[in-house]
Amino acid sequence: MDNMRNMVLFAILVVAVLFGWPLLSGHFFPTANPPATRIVDGKSVAVPNPAADPAADTPAAVRDRAIVLAESPRVLIETPRLRGSINLKGARIDDLVLSTYKETIAKDSPPIRLLSPAGSADAYFAGFGWSGDGVAVPGPATVWQASGTRLSPGSPVTLGWTNPAGQRFAIRLSVDANYMFTVAQSVTNGGTGAVPVRPYSLVSRVGHSKDASTMTNHVGPMGVFDGKANYGPDYKHLDKDPAGERFTGKGGWAGFTEKYWLTAIIPDQAAQIDAGFRAAPGGAYQADFTVAPAIVAPGATVTSVSRLFAGAKEVDLLDGYEAKLGISRFELAIDWGWFRIVEKPIFDVLHWLFRVTGNFGVAIILLTCLVRGLMFPIAQKQFKSMAAMRVLQPKMKALQEKYKDDKPKLQQEMMAMYQKEKVNPVAGCLPLLLQIPIFYALYKVLILTIEMRHQPFALWIKDLSAPDPMTPVNLFGLLPFTPPHMIAIGVLPILLGITMYLQFKLNPQPMDDVQKQVFSIMPWIFMFIMAPFAAGLQLYWTVSNLLTIAQQKFLYSRYPGMPEATAAAAK
Repeated sequence: MDNMRNMVLFAILVVAVLFGWPLLSGHFFPTANPPATRIVDGKSVAVPNPAADPAADTPAAVRDRAIVLAESPRVLIETPRLRGSINLKGARIDDLVLSTYKETIAKDSPPIRLLSPAGSADAYFAGFGWSGDGVAVPGPATVWQASGTRLSPGSPVTLGWTNPAGQRFAIRLSVDANYMFTVAQSVTNGGTGAVPVRPYSLVSRVGHSKDASTMTNHVGPMGVFDGKANYGPDYKHLDKDPAGERFTGKGGWAGFTEKYWLTAIIPDQAAQIDAGFRAAPGGAYQADFTVAPAIVAPGATVTSVSRLFAGAKEVDLLDGYEAKLGISRFELAIDWGWFRIVEKPIFDVLHWLFRVTGNFGVAIILLTCLVRGLMFPIAQKQFKSMAAMRVLQPKMKALQEKYKDDKPKLQQEMMAMYQKEKVNPVAGCLPLLLQIPIFYALYKVLILTIEMRHQPFALWIKDLSAPDPMTPVNLFGLLPFTPPHMIAIGVLPILLGITMYLQFKLNPQPMDDVQKQVFSIMPWIFMFIMAPFAAGLQLYWTVSNLLTIAQQKFLYSRYPGMPEATAAAAK
C-alpha cells in the first residue's frame, strides 16, 4: 500500500516537473538565449533576431531613421568599436551602432544598434545641458556649432553656443577606443552680472527593453548611489508613479541596462548629485542627474566633467573602468547577484582557458576536467563510502525484513550498524553538494556574460549560450517543421540523459523498489528539464558525467571486490 502511494506521488511529481517547469523557469530560472540557429536539411541556418537591438532596426525603422537623421546637422562618431553621429540640434548622442557585435551569427547580419534619435522607432539617446534662473540656457531645439566634423579617439570635438547676454556654453566631447565618452560642460560668463547654472546629464528611451527582466538578471533602470547598486525601480513601477524615484549622494552612476548592453551617465565621483528615474510623456523613460548649482561671475568659467558609457557589458572592460576611472561599483552593471563570489572566479578561469584555446566549448571541457581533478580526493573518499555501503547492503536488507513493521526500531538499528562499521551514509552526497555552486555559477556566466554570446563549439553547435538546435524529433532538420519547445530535445541533452543513467547504474542501488524506480527515471526527466538550457551547460554536465564514469571505473579497478559485492547485494 505504501509503495503504491509512493508511486502515485512520484508520478504526480514527474508530471508537475515536466509541465510546470516551463511555466516557472522563464522568470525564476531562465534557461538560455533564444536559438541562434536551426537545423534545415541537416545544416545549421542562422535565425533572424532583430529583437537583439535596444533600438529598433527593422526595415521600416531604418527608413524612418534615415529621414530623422537628415533633419539636423551632425558630427560623425568613428571608433574601432562604434559608429554613429552626434545631433547638433539639442547636443544629443542619439545615433550609435556597436560595430563589433551583430544581431545574429550570420555573416551578413546587421550590427547592434544601441541609440536612435527622437522621432524614430524606439528612440534612445543621451543629452547634456544646463538649467538656471534668470539666464538663457540651451534647450532641445538649440543648434550648436561644432569645432570639427568627426569624433574619434584622440580627436575631441567641442560644441558651442552663446546666448544673447554673452554667456557661452560649451560641451567638449572625447571618446576612447571602447565605449566611454568624456563630457566636459563649461560656461563662460561674458555678461555683466553673475549667473547661476546647474549642469545635467540624461539618458532617455522610448518603451521597455526587449530583454526580459528576471529574478536572476535585472533589465531596465539601474544605478549605483552611495556605493550601493540599485536594480530598480523597474518600468512598471515608473508607469504607476510618473514622479519616479530620486536618489542623492556622492558619485555613482545611472542609466538603463539590457542583458548585454548598457547606457549610463556617470558624474564626477567626488561630486554631490541628485539623480533618479522617471516616466515621461509618450511612453518614454528617463535617467538623469544634476550636480550642485554654480555661480559664474563675469569673466569667469565653470566646468563640470561627466562621462557616458554606451556599449557592451564586457567583464574586463567594466572592471577596468572601475579601477582606472574610479567609477563606483561599475562591475555591478552585470547582475551577478549574491553568488558573485563564485561566479566571477568561474568566469575568470573560463575566460583564461578560452584565451589559451580559442574555443569556449573546449574551455568548458577543460574547466570540467579541472573541477573533477580538484575533487578527485573527495570522490575517492566518496567511493570508499559507497564500497562500504554496498558490502553492507545484505545486512541492511536483513534489518529491513526483521523490522519492516517497526520503522523507528529499523532506523535505530541501521544507525547502530553504521557506527559499528564506521560508515557515513551521506558521505557520497558531498561531491554533489560541491558541484551545485559550480554548476549554478557556470549557468549564470552563460546567461549573463556577453563573452559567451554567439560563441561556437563544433559541428552544429554555433552558440553555446543557446540550446542545442539539433533534435531527432524532426529527424535532425530533414523534416520541414520546427518542433514545439517542450519536446525539441537536442543531441546534447540526450547524451546527458544517457551518461547520467550509466552513472546511476554504477552507484549503489537503493533497496527500496520505489527509490529504484525514481533513480531509473530521473535521468530521462533531467533530459527534458535540461533540453532548453544553454548548450554550454549541457556540455559541462555531459562531460562531467563521462569523467565520473571513468573515475568510477578506475576506482573499481583499485577495489576489485566491489563488483562481487554489488552482485551479491543485488540478489
